[in-house]
Amino acid sequence: MKPSTKEQGKGKMHELKGQVKETAGKATRNVSMEQQGRGEKITGKVEKNVGKAEKKLEK
Repeated sequence: MKPSTKEQGKGKMHELKGQVKETAGKATRNVSMEQQGRGEKITGKVEKNVGKAEKKLEK
């Protein structure tokens, strides 16, 4: 598997994990967990976009 594909996969997992944390934080009114979820979701989006950029550069 190419590094760019791995980066996109990791990004997608972080994004999903962040979404779950954010939703759980909202449901339990845990502001800290909700903020962690948002941060992780943003990190995932960045990783995913880095993977996309690397993939374009490989061509």
